[in-house]
Amino acid sequence: MQHPWQKRDTGITVRIVFCLSILALLYIIFIAVLARMGLGFFPIMIISAGFILAQWFFSDKIVLWSSGAKIVTSDQYPSLHSIIERIVSRNNMPKPKIAVVPNRIPNAFATGKGPSNSVVAVTTGILEILDDDELEGVLAHELTHVRNRDVMVITLASLFSTIAFQVMQFGYFGSFYNYGDRDRNNGGGTLIIILVAFVTWLVSFFIIRAISRYREYSADRGSAQMTGKPAKLANALMKISGTMNQTPDKDLRQVEGLNAFFIIPAISTSTFANLFSTHPPVEKRIQRLLDMEASMY
Repeated sequence: MQHPWQKRDTGITVRIVFCLSILALLYIIFIAVLARMGLGFFPIMIISAGFILAQWFFSDKIVLWSSGAKIVTSDQYPSLHSIIERIVSRNNMPKPKIAVVPNRIPNAFATGKGPSNSVVAVTTGILEILDDDELEGVLAHELTHVRNRDVMVITLASLFSTIAFQVMQFGYFGSFYNYGDRDRNNGGGTLIIILVAFVTWLVSFFIIRAISRYREYSADRGSAQMTGKPAKLANALMKISGTMNQTPDKDLRQVEGLNAFFIIPAISTSTFANLFSTHPPVEKRIQRLLDMEASMY
């Protein structure tokens, strides 16, 4: 008998299509802002094309660079490669590149544009605290993100959020510098740019939150499907969360920029991130996994 959690998750597909539609609208807004700033047709097309191509080819590299992750070979980490090879062979997936982050904070993430071009990364800290079955659950969770392609949406939304924030700053300081200028039309144009940038940033912010929480439940579920051991992932989440709670705030703040990608966010007590977390409460995730385990018997 197939349990509900073992069936295909169509919810993540619907959310990805919706978010991509909103992101397409943001591309149009981005082009409109460039036009309002006085750029001509060809400069706008060059900038837009360059932006899209740069995001497509370099987004995963930017994530790896910002995290300090390094691609590793099977000679360097034979056990890690072996676990991933076992998961992908059972689930008919291409093997991703594997990276390790030299950081004692236990965590993991995936990046890339799809199953054929992806990287799964783990920190040295997570390798120290998990056994092989627990690590398998974590890696299967990240591979589910790859299979679902939701990491591509998160990367795009995060990029838009960053650009919109920079435009807001540029527009604000530009208008402050030109305060008192007689050209009121120019001032009105700057105000429009700031407003559009703010709306873009706000939409990107909520896209990240809207899909992030659901995608974590979906990836937990996918891990349980791939491994058949939901309790092992629950154990891993408990260990990661427990270790994270003992980590100094200054260490957590250094990696908070990657929270949307992490399996469990690194949130310091001095940040507002806990008010708008990219992840659902870890306690609820653990309970869902334990319920899956109980339904198997």
